[in-house]
Amino acid sequence: MDNTMIKAEGISKSFGPLQVLKEVSLEIQQGEFVSIVGQSGAGKTTLLQILGTLDKPDAGSVKINGSSVFEMNEKSLSAFRNLHIGFVFQFHQLLPEFTALENVMIPALIAKKSKEEAQTKAMELLEFLGMTQRATHKPNELSGGERQRIAVARALVNHPDVLLADEPSGSLDSKNKMELNKLLLKLKNELNQTLVVVTHDMEMASVSDRILRMQDGVII
Repeated sequence: MDNTMIKAEGISKSFGPLQVLKEVSLEIQQGEFVSIVGQSGAGKTTLLQILGTLDKPDAGSVKINGSSVFEMNEKSLSAFRNLHIGFVFQFHQLLPEFTALENVMIPALIAKKSKEEAQTKAMELLEFLGMTQRATHKPNELSGGERQRIAVARALVNHPDVLLADEPSGSLDSKNKMELNKLLLKLKNELNQTLVVVTHDMEMASVSDRILRMQDGVII
């Protein structure tokens, strides 16, 4: 049985004359926690955005759970991304006018789930992440660590195949970084969640199953 969750082959990407990715290939297995590390400008975030279908490569292919994502049209790709890929960013990107619960529900509502179903799933995740008591709070009433937990819950609400995180601990203090590391391990161990994390934080990288190092647009 093939357990490959992400298969990227020959990914190249340039911005004008600058080649940011040079024929990058990688495979990530179901339930694997992979960290991508390297200096700024190594191509880590560009690679993550291509794996997450937020950007398209100039050459190469990406399969997620067997689906060739860049062969889809925009509408299909957008629907696929919403259902199969969860994103966590450095600065949470929560919508300030909505409560924690409403923020978590948004991707489920975009996926046309009923309000009841979206709310039930969102509350389950808030409970799993120890955030039930903050459900009615708006982002400005939450600490940085709490906001990042809400962002993780939002990324998980549609039960994605893959969770991608770009510098998720970048804006956190050391105590909240440790909490986030524990949380990512919990997702892997209890939900068998496939995780790909771009990070400068070697403590976070050290808890992952595998570290990929990037330099000058290639995995070394």
